[in-house]
Amino acid sequence: MQTKSMRGRDFISTLEFTKDELESILEVAARLKADNAEGRQHELLKNKTLFAIFYNRSLRTRNSFETGMTQLGGHTNYLDADKIYTPAVAGEEKAYQTERVSDVARVLSRFGDAISIRLYGNPTGWKYGHGNEYLREFAKWASIPVINMEDDVYHPCQSMADVLTMKEKLGDLRNKKLVVSWAYSPSVQKPVSVPQCLMATASKFGMNICFARPKGFELDPTIMDAVRDNVTRYGGSFEETDSMQDAFKNADVVYPKAWASLSLFPPQAPEFMEEKQKELFNKNKNWICDDRMMKLAKPDALYMHCLPCDRGHEVTDSVADGPNSVIFDEAENRLHAQKAVMSLIMR
Repeated sequence: MQTKSMRGRDFISTLEFTKDELESILEVAARLKADNAEGRQHELLKNKTLFAIFYNRSLRTRNSFETGMTQLGGHTNYLDADKIYTPAVAGEEKAYQTERVSDVARVLSRFGDAISIRLYGNPTGWKYGHGNEYLREFAKWASIPVINMEDDVYHPCQSMADVLTMKEKLGDLRNKKLVVSWAYSPSVQKPVSVPQCLMATASKFGMNICFARPKGFELDPTIMDAVRDNVTRYGGSFEETDSMQDAFKNADVVYPKAWASLSLFPPQAPEFMEEKQKELFNKNKNWICDDRMMKLAKPDALYMHCLPCDRGHEVTDSVADGPNSVIFDEAENRLHAQKAVMSLIMR
């Protein structure tokens, strides 16, 4: 188990951690989960403080981090970016409304033990990668770890919870077929971080990954290259298709969700092109995970989603609440995976 190598490190992308390190996080998460179920306390971060800066709304992320720090013996300071001097990089500052990231990072480093940040979408002007740049600017100036609670490129805490859930249900993930698929939503303001980070992480565990999307919903080619490199190194396979039906055939896990077209927001477009996004989304309303689609997968295939799912659009109630759904186990595992991350990097 690799543990000492993680102390003091930032957790921004799983691509920056070795497979052994990710396995160690999962092992610690499983042990902490068992401890919690059996009533054993584990105050590994007693009297330590996590600063949680949210530029975006949150249910699971905020509550799992706050609960996790409490169970580890520490405390979370919730910071609404609109209620403080909003951290901003040079060139994006507004007098008496913002404070430079470099200053915020150094001040919080004097007070506590880690900084976690959620930042994507409207607060970044939908400029792809800008949220990730903010997090890395925080990491540059902070002398304490920075944790990514979701930016516009990666969502590493979610992907670790996803892999933890798959391992609990399926055991050895080698050669298990994971389908990461686009699905329709009437809301077009959807980041790409979940599907990208899920594939970037799962590809280190020998899975056979099938990426399904309509034309126009391709993801970051840099991330796709990293996924291909991972399957070459760790085993498994990667394929891409524009057919949801073909992708679902004989799947062990299906993970259908919506994301916006990268071609229709910056830097590929001058602004987030809402109407063109809607046109592209509406052409693909038939991309829904329903009972008919689930019958194409293996009988015991897992249905997964990071939540909130758009019921009646991305997925039917019969699937989301059905016997193959593990979405609430998956949501709970956010707590345990994040506790493992925090206990390893904040000690």
